[in-house]
Amino acid sequence: MRTLVLALMLFASPLAAQTRCGEIATIDPPEGGKFALSIATPEAKPSAVLILLPGGNGMSNLDAGGCAKDLRGNSLIRSIPDFVKGGVVTALADSPIEWRGRDGLAGFRVELAHAQALGVAVAEMRKHFGVPVWLVGTSRGAISAANAASRLDGDAKPDGVVITSPVSAGARGNLPWVAHDVFMFPLDRIAMPLLVLGHAKDTCLRSPPTNVKHIAEKASASPRRQAAIMEGGPGSNAKPGDLAACEGRQPHGFVDQEADMAAGILRFVAGGRF
Repeated sequence: MRTLVLALMLFASPLAAQTRCGEIATIDPPEGGKFALSIATPEAKPSAVLILLPGGNGMSNLDAGGCAKDLRGNSLIRSIPDFVKGGVVTALADSPIEWRGRDGLAGFRVELAHAQALGVAVAEMRKHFGVPVWLVGTSRGAISAANAASRLDGDAKPDGVVITSPVSAGARGNLPWVAHDVFMFPLDRIAMPLLVLGHAKDTCLRSPPTNVKHIAEKASASPRRQAAIMEGGPGSNAKPGDLAACEGRQPHGFVDQEADMAAGILRFVAGGRF
């Protein structure tokens, strides 16, 4: 079964020469959960592929030009030009067709099938580009990244993982998945480089920056790990504890510091420190 449908022009046209956001690749895992990726390529040969997993409901709602119609304020989506300028391929993941309601990925983020689907994307991106493939998840997207990084092996295993503003504190609600966080997974099985990044001014109750070091500490099998905290920026215009503090254009999403965030992630991916 072919698991990747990819426009041939992807390998011939860098993002800088296009008027579109990226080329659409379709991942069709054997176990189901077909989803799309928007792939943006640098002008020169890339050094890595970053599979980007946005937060919120995870539904970027990609259009035919590979542009996100939703979640455009998400920090990873806003930072795609900075990543591509830094010499890596970005592959922005959309939610599967089966998970495109109001809640999007919802509780699917913690399911084995979700990890396996991301593993198919990892293997296909590595095969096509011939470079290391990393998972990069922010906020609720960090749950997806931790799920995959702690479960996958073989060709499906990513070469590294980055989680930013990770949801590490659940909340009670009418929906069980609202309580999900990265500590649900056996983090000591993450046997790859790991960067955990938070912001000192993040006042989102789901992603306390004090948990950043605890996440990294639990990933004891990681051969190279770093807990990093960014400072500065404009601060938050949301009241502490307000759900607005968990949005992308807040310290939670490294607002006005996108270039510095992307540069630090790329340093870590290349083998250095954030």
